[in-house]
Amino acid sequence: MSEYDLYELPNGIRVLHKQVLHTKIAHCGFLLDIGSRDEKPAQQGLAHFWEHMAFKGTEKRKSFHILNRLETVGGELNAYTTKEKICFYASLLSTHFERAFELLTDLTFNSIFPEKEIEKERGVILEEMSMYQDAPEDAIIDDFDGVIFTNHALGHNILGTRESVSGFQQADFRQFLQENVRTDRLVFSSVSNLPFKEVKRLADKFLAPLPARLGARPRTSFGGYRRVEQLERKPITQAHCLIGGPAYAIEDPRRIPFFMLSNLLGGPGMNSRLNLAVREKYGLVYTIDATYSPYTDTGLFGIYFGTEKKQVNRTISLVQKELKKLREQALGTTQLHTVKEQLMGQMAMSEESNSGMMQLLAKSTLDIGRVETINEIFERVRAVTSSELLELANDILREDNLSVLQYVPE
Repeated sequence: MSEYDLYELPNGIRVLHKQVLHTKIAHCGFLLDIGSRDEKPAQQGLAHFWEHMAFKGTEKRKSFHILNRLETVGGELNAYTTKEKICFYASLLSTHFERAFELLTDLTFNSIFPEKEIEKERGVILEEMSMYQDAPEDAIIDDFDGVIFTNHALGHNILGTRESVSGFQQADFRQFLQENVRTDRLVFSSVSNLPFKEVKRLADKFLAPLPARLGARPRTSFGGYRRVEQLERKPITQAHCLIGGPAYAIEDPRRIPFFMLSNLLGGPGMNSRLNLAVREKYGLVYTIDATYSPYTDTGLFGIYFGTEKKQVNRTISLVQKELKKLREQALGTTQLHTVKEQLMGQMAMSEESNSGMMQLLAKSTLDIGRVETINEIFERVRAVTSSELLELANDILREDNLSVLQYVPE
């Protein structure tokens, strides 16, 4: 990554900007260090519901005016919620950057959660739940979180439950924001052709007047994992399976080496070990992949595939065979070099997305307090040894450490 600029306001809000001269598009947004894991048991789904409600009215705008503010100049406005983050962001011609900055500030900090809009959006979210339940490849991922993080907020579905979503009222949103929004735990990030002095000027205009809201907001750490094997019969035609368990946290020095191991096993490349061993050799699956998601205090590793019901056990055996190879056979010099080059190439290509870069600037700042340059990451990748990967495989990829969740046709 080339240089970026950082500006911290007196209220604790940090503003990051990366100037890219060859683009006419500005990408910008707020990333808040708040997610579904910060919900109390009775608040399940409230963070995601807030993300929806932010677009439904502010102190000076109705929903119609929010939705049209950027659309009329060809821009896009969107948001998302994860286990640990909420993001409100926009993309549009950089000539309209001030319009986006002001609108995002308004809907992030001045939402009023109209009661009538809550009732309408409640129905939308319940339909969203139904949509996910009708897509087993998505539903099993949410359910697997619950299998791994039993009785912890990380295991709760980001959408919440039908019971919780059906009960939220205006006061619940205001209480959640009061409990969780901290100005020193949110970032405004932008990537555009504008000079930093213009972004700073607008930050002083729109963000400096906001009152500081500081103070600790601790998160309950996850612990007490126990391996589970669970099978559920569903009205589906294809079987779905997830195999995995807890992994390393964001600031754990083993994060990048383990990401490399996960990429080798089932990353996006068609040459991943699982793809070659299960799809290319036997034609048992259309999709098989391995994913690794690090969180503040833990992480989640998982292998997903879908196959015919009669092929589930055979496919699981093939997966376990590949895991055993990683635990018992250290990579040779050529294999290790190839794995590193592939990962670094994928990372370099991901930097080509200015929208992704805008979000990376913000996420890295919130997670580790700074933005790692790609050269720093490459140095860490190049330093990984075969014995290190072997050690990580034996730590995380043990058969007695990995839980299994299966959806099979009734």
